[in-house]
Amino acid sequence: MNSQLRLVGRFTVGLCGLLLASRANAGVYLQCPAPLLTQNATGGACGQGPCTLDPKNPALSTDPGCKNPDDPSFFDTCKVKLDPVTGEPSGETTDPTVVCRSVTCGDGHVNMADGNDIFIFGFHDVTNAPESKIMSSAYWFNPDDGTLTGSAEFSAPTLFAREGQRLYLTLTNTGFRERPDLTDAHTIHYHGFPNAGSVFDGEPMASFGINLGSSLTYFYDNKNPGTYMWHCHVEAAEHMQMGMLGTLYILPAQDGTSLTYQGRQYQKFAYDDCPTPGDAMCGSTGYDLTYFLQETGFDPVFHLADHTYQKVNFANMNDTYTMFNGRGYPDTVNPGVLLNSENAPSQKLPALPFQVDAQGNRTAIPIPHGQKLLLHVSSLETEAFYTVTVLGIPMRIVGQGAQLLRGPTGTNTSYATSSFTLSGGEGVDVLLDTTGVPPGTYFIYTTNLNRLSNGDEDYGGMMTEIVVI
Repeated sequence: MNSQLRLVGRFTVGLCGLLLASRANAGVYLQCPAPLLTQNATGGACGQGPCTLDPKNPALSTDPGCKNPDDPSFFDTCKVKLDPVTGEPSGETTDPTVVCRSVTCGDGHVNMADGNDIFIFGFHDVTNAPESKIMSSAYWFNPDDGTLTGSAEFSAPTLFAREGQRLYLTLTNTGFRERPDLTDAHTIHYHGFPNAGSVFDGEPMASFGINLGSSLTYFYDNKNPGTYMWHCHVEAAEHMQMGMLGTLYILPAQDGTSLTYQGRQYQKFAYDDCPTPGDAMCGSTGYDLTYFLQETGFDPVFHLADHTYQKVNFANMNDTYTMFNGRGYPDTVNPGVLLNSENAPSQKLPALPFQVDAQGNRTAIPIPHGQKLLLHVSSLETEAFYTVTVLGIPMRIVGQGAQLLRGPTGTNTSYATSSFTLSGGEGVDVLLDTTGVPPGTYFIYTTNLNRLSNGDEDYGGMMTEIVVI
């Protein structure tokens, strides 16, 4: 049974009380100008057009499995399209220029590589949930003991959009179940993005936070490809340390164009690298396979204090649990979804490329010898700088800060390197070329060697593997 259906009536009654107590003009409200595309899980007829879910009014959906949100099997029969890289909802709609995603913010738990359970604040993807089910979709019911827990996940849902697409990202504040005294507003701050309107910036001095039981749809007109980060900007140091961090990748419009660079042909690129036909650098950011790594860290002492109503100490913040994509090694190379102590899905993304079959089974994707891997690497670390290296595979940095590395006259300023160092809020786009690299398993890891474990334990740390076949 899907998590969104595992709810109890008494919680809903209590939640309604909270909503009634909130501002009269606030509430859950989705905004998306086109219906979401679905997988048509039931195989039923969808009429003359594509199979769709209308989350505002499911009765208008063309997918027969999406018309009745009160059906107990709704979330099993109504499945939206998934992104092939992340396995998460893609947000594709009937309008190819529009992507719509929906997330909630609240609390939850994650499982560290040494088995330690950590309380977090975070986001949870509800792109597949109708508007009437969003609040209840933010909680997980454990059938083994009848308890509820927040469904916040870490890292936050990963977002993809293409250059020229408009992204509608709805945030609904569902509140903290285990810290009900914290009635904080929350926001989404699209780090480094040139917003035309400050209302969508999420920085509380220039915009506003989303109150408990309310929604806001952030709008982004994506003009520049690159690696971006997003986070809650309310009480930013605390909320970011507690896990309200995510990444967004804007893919270039040049994708799909066939270009040859140094004798190799590409149709996928990190950036628009061909300003004019015949330019010497056309195709220079081409790649065969892509994935992403997000550097983060948790201070378990800080998280325990926040969970147990104690005063948190910002000055002594010390991230002894470092991670890629919300996991420590060796969990980074487990392609499956990690569960927390309540058996709720808590850490969905491994730190290596993977694929999902029709039954939802995941398998890691090795890199064929001779191909190029594009890694989007971002740091959402709140406490430290980290240097990362990969031994045995040549690296070239082709983008930094969501900008193609070119000079003002078009000079190529990309560079070969054996490592890179990032602080929080920075990102790079890295090409790994396996030409001449013998098949085998290669490690990508931080050279801050004291962060290759969870404190004094043998497990955890910012490390993952790259398999070349």
